[in-house]
Amino acid sequence: MLFFPQYLPHAGQGKSLLNKVLSPFNFAANNPSSYADAVDNASPSVVNLYARKQVRQRRHPLFNDPVFRHFFNNSDIPQQERMQATRGSGVIVHEDGYLLTNFHVINGVNEIIVALQDGREALAEIVGINRENDLAVLKIELPNLTPIPIGKPDEIRIGDVVLAIGNPYGMGQTVTQGIVSATRRRGLNISLFENFIQTDAAINPGNSGGALIDTSGRLLGINTANLDQSSGEGYSGGIGFAIPADVAMRTLTDIIEFGRVVRGWLGVQASPLTPQLANAFELPSTRGVLVTAVDRNSPAEKAGILPGDVIVRVNNQLIGSGRWAMQEVAESRPGDKIEIEVIRKGQPVQMTAILGTRPLES
Repeated sequence: MLFFPQYLPHAGQGKSLLNKVLSPFNFAANNPSSYADAVDNASPSVVNLYARKQVRQRRHPLFNDPVFRHFFNNSDIPQQERMQATRGSGVIVHEDGYLLTNFHVINGVNEIIVALQDGREALAEIVGINRENDLAVLKIELPNLTPIPIGKPDEIRIGDVVLAIGNPYGMGQTVTQGIVSATRRRGLNISLFENFIQTDAAINPGNSGGALIDTSGRLLGINTANLDQSSGEGYSGGIGFAIPADVAMRTLTDIIEFGRVVRGWLGVQASPLTPQLANAFELPSTRGVLVTAVDRNSPAEKAGILPGDVIVRVNNQLIGSGRWAMQEVAESRPGDKIEIEVIRKGQPVQMTAILGTRPLES
């Protein structure tokens, strides 16, 4: 056996040397083994929603056959209706009883019952909706409510641990754990305006409208869908989506203050670039939108945008097919400045627009 005394630690150094050697294996010591405190902070604010909606039952196709109806005298049988139960989740965000949930959870319902973690129940009133972001604001009249602490979704990083709290399959409040898999996910066709936090924390049917929280119990997002629901392609493999809390809270404050979501407005009509249009305008790609009309006295007209311009960047970001640019404008506030780059007669032109208030009819 070879022996090298010069490599032995001096007295008192053995422990520190051992810690250095084992430091890669000390991950568990530097990370919490339980998220119970986070759940305790957030779970009183997460509610179960039980809603009922009236739906028409599908009739057998024979009832629409004129021969069948003639011989069996079924011409006057009315189409049957029944009450269908739906389940979801919600999050208390204000001590006055305001809740956030998904629009698709309460769409078309006749009655919404909110069940709190402490066993209390209340009927909910729909205060307002935001179809474009799939959000809804509800209100209940109960004392001593616990609003959830609001986190900072713009500061989250991919790999951060998150917890999803909701009412999957109507089983009652359930917590699942995962990480932030991605941010600013778009193009999922879940809603018109998309800016999702992606997570592998399980988000099952009934979790919609529940809370995605950080390890301190602060709200990061409103759980909305998993990949099964958004794509219809089968097993999601742990891919879920949540609307960032700042987007949701802006919906809440706008609806309470103005009765609707207040959106920025540029005042252009545009169409995506086809390969033929890109070739006609001598553009290297189809990234951008062709301005087909500019509203009179609009922010676009005041900024100098003209019909025939091709918008290629908004706030220094390439806009692709234009849907991202439309969302960037709509989710800005009236009075915000945006930087726009257009191609006009083959040359780039930079301009600044000050957004107005999106008209109701828009």
